[in-house]
Amino acid sequence: MLEIGRNAVNEALEAGANIEKLCVQKELRSDAVSRILKKARERGVKIVFTDKAWLDKNAGGAAHQGVIAVSSDYSYFDLEEIVTGARKEGRSLMILLLDGIEDPHNLGAVIRVAECAGVDAVVVPKHRGCGVTDAVSKTSAGAVQYVKVAKVTNINDAVRYLKEEGVTVFATDMEGEDIYSANLTGDIAVVIGGEGGGVHRLTKKLADGVISIPQFGKLNSLNASVAAGIVVYEAVRQRTK
Repeated sequence: MLEIGRNAVNEALEAGANIEKLCVQKELRSDAVSRILKKARERGVKIVFTDKAWLDKNAGGAAHQGVIAVSSDYSYFDLEEIVTGARKEGRSLMILLLDGIEDPHNLGAVIRVAECAGVDAVVVPKHRGCGVTDAVSKTSAGAVQYVKVAKVTNINDAVRYLKEEGVTVFATDMEGEDIYSANLTGDIAVVIGGEGGGVHRLTKKLADGVISIPQFGKLNSLNASVAAGIVVYEAVRQRTK
């Protein structure tokens, strides 16, 4: 997996990611790059100086800012271990379940929101959904190094498991209860739908409740990462007021 750009590379180094080598543009001079090189040397990471053309080609159009780190493929977390860990620490759970989000930029943005809001885990399906890729890592601005992403065979089975564990599961839909009226304290999981069809019908049926974000404009939907941000920060507000 590639960590592309200074923020993503810096966060990967800070988080102790398994970086195989750091590729840096030849003769590039800046304080930010110097700090990255210093951290890489302290960690014993192999450093390769290369030309801009190689970086451009491997970044696939992303803004690499002169640095790309080659790391091992992302290691997904186990959902049951995440729940058990939170229970042992005595913390209220907050989990995001992504139902059919296929755009890596959307997933990366959701992970970034999740890290800022202190979400315990982001859950993605093995099929009909995006996993952690180079583009996801880049968009997350390094947040993927800190957020636990779990991959499950089936989102509906994950909903059933969480309910058995006493977690209240909410699906998001325009026809649901206003999020500002819903009780988002305690152990909760929120299902965010995909770019096209939203949350699937059976998933909404399995959920304990359906919540919606008030909208007053002419468009009838919000970007998945924006919706996730609004919901999780309302949960944060309720938990900390």
